[in-house]
Amino acid sequence: MTIGSAPFNPLYRRPISRFGLLRDLPTPAAALANIGPNWFASIMGTGIVANAAVTLPFQVPGLRVAATVVWMLASVALVGLCLAFGAHWMRHRAAALGHAADPVMAQFYGAPPMALLTIGSGSLLLGRGVLGNLAIDISWTLWLAGTLTGLVAAVAVPYLVFTRFRLTGESVFGGWLMPVVPPMVSAASGALLVPFAPAGQLRLTMLLAGYALFGLSLLPSVIVTMLIWQRLAMHNVGPTRLVPTLWIVLGWLGQSVTAVNALGTVAHLALPAPYATGLEVFGLAYGVPVFGFAMLWVALAAAVTIRAAREHLPFSLTWWSFTFPVGTVVTGTSALAVHTGARALAVVAGLGYLALVGAWGTVAVRTAAGSLRGTLFLPATPAPPAAPALPAGHLGVSQPASR
Repeated sequence: MTIGSAPFNPLYRRPISRFGLLRDLPTPAAALANIGPNWFASIMGTGIVANAAVTLPFQVPGLRVAATVVWMLASVALVGLCLAFGAHWMRHRAAALGHAADPVMAQFYGAPPMALLTIGSGSLLLGRGVLGNLAIDISWTLWLAGTLTGLVAAVAVPYLVFTRFRLTGESVFGGWLMPVVPPMVSAASGALLVPFAPAGQLRLTMLLAGYALFGLSLLPSVIVTMLIWQRLAMHNVGPTRLVPTLWIVLGWLGQSVTAVNALGTVAHLALPAPYATGLEVFGLAYGVPVFGFAMLWVALAAAVTIRAAREHLPFSLTWWSFTFPVGTVVTGTSALAVHTGARALAVVAGLGYLALVGAWGTVAVRTAAGSLRGTLFLPATPAPPAAPALPAGHLGVSQPASR
């Protein structure tokens, strides 16, 4: 539909300019109308590029400097996105409540906690060279905020799934892992803070809390992964826009290996032998088998993605699923390589990091282009009642019909 010579969006009922910044929107302020929690996946995906670089079992000249720059970029983006998300809730409360009540969008409320935790980990790994001891305080603050909000998401979203949302077997998708994975990220990032906790009971509590968070996230993640496998087997892949979310499974796989090895490394600071030694051994005994399953999932997800790309895989924010989950596999593999000295694992970690950087570059450029045009800020596109669809700019996935 057009008015004069300019395209017209019937949802805004205003003419849209063909040229300029945010030209697909009626006004710049309209960009705040549809900021959902899924936007925080871009922070996760950017932050993990920096964090994973530091954990590699080998050194590359200039890589740490580049990683610091990426971490600073992600930190600034996090502040800006938090402000935009807050403004969205204040100025567009109805839309925000609609996101929380949506069976698909609600799953992505696990993204903000993980964004906070990812930047917090980077603050310890990279920020100390820039901010000094202030970076430690920032890391503690972001860990506490990310852990508390992550625990809320891990309880609230499954509660809504159990009691409010009307779903079918075809409703399951990789995004169901988003609200239950944040405690696993807390376990991994919390392990980095154990040495900075006061010796004694506080340090011991921090260590044990890490293992508790690991278990809290591990079992629900296994259950949801089984549901995803069943959905794929019984209902096939489904819409191509769902395909990127299959990579989210790698998130808890890689993060759990990272967490259990990081916790095992610092266990001796809070526990005596043989418990500390046993926990360090547990990291390897758990990590290698899970690494094997992660490689299987990489092969399956890659095959499905290539198949979908041949048919047509439209860009959406779900493409950020190609970044953070892959990054956690890199950090987990790097941890195993460091503990075993296996060169094969070091090679896999290096190749995984190259794939991560390539995916991040592709998705970041596409996201920046869509943001500058305003395309990714467009509101939901109406869809037939039998198969309500979410906007490509928001999630790029279609919600199956309720029963």
